[in-house]
Amino acid sequence: MRTITAEELKKKLDANEDFILIDVLGKESFDAKHIPKSVNMPSTEIGIRSIKELPDKNKEIVVYCAGRECEASPNAAKKLEKLGYKNVIDFEEGLDGWREAGYEFEGNYS
Repeated sequence: MRTITAEELKKKLDANEDFILIDVLGKESFDAKHIPKSVNMPSTEIGIRSIKELPDKNKEIVVYCAGRECEASPNAAKKLEKLGYKNVIDFEEGLDGWREAGYEFEGNYS
């Protein structure tokens, strides 16, 4: 499984590269804090929503969760690959790594 660092992800976002960034945590977590330009698709809904909402199986998809100890994003990446998505990347550092790199979040966190 391919992975990406916080710095590499930030460069992709800043360059407005054409990819989908998915927060695989629950809606409450996403509403509180998420990486800019990401969409919420909890890992439990991948397979249900992904077929409908992600029709291009060649499009680059980056998934993330809370941090390195969180298994949600690697599991989501594996699910997407099993569903035939060919360009899936896990941002394994997740929200923790994004914060540690000093990057901004969106959401209603205080």
